[in-house]
Amino acid sequence: MPLQMKLSAITLDCADPLALAAFYQQATGFELHPKSDADFAGLNREDGLFLGFQRVDDYRAPSWPDQRLPQQLHLCFKVEDGLDETEDQLLKLGAGKPEYQPDQERFRVLTDPAGHPFCVVSES
Repeated sequence: MPLQMKLSAITLDCADPLALAAFYQQATGFELHPKSDADFAGLNREDGLFLGFQRVDDYRAPSWPDQRLPQQLHLCFKVEDGLDETEDQLLKLGAGKPEYQPDQERFRVLTDPAGHPFCVVSES
């Protein structure tokens, strides 16, 4: 029988937790955790999922798609709006767009302001 585990938190390393939390808060609408500070910030989703950001001295961003500095993980977000519209909004918030896009018709690979790759995937 498999263990009954429920994912409760995801935490990303970064140089500036409050700035990265602000980016994801604007992108997702999650609520800023009231105890967020310069060393550790977090966002709460209504169902209890916590997205955290921890300050790391000498943080170096992943170098996707090459593996000089591996991505280690990436987040995927389903989006209701079209991919073009969502991408435009995220770029305005400070996301980056790597030149290499494996399948732009199905999903877009972007990077957050700290360099972590993440995908937006159309719900349709």
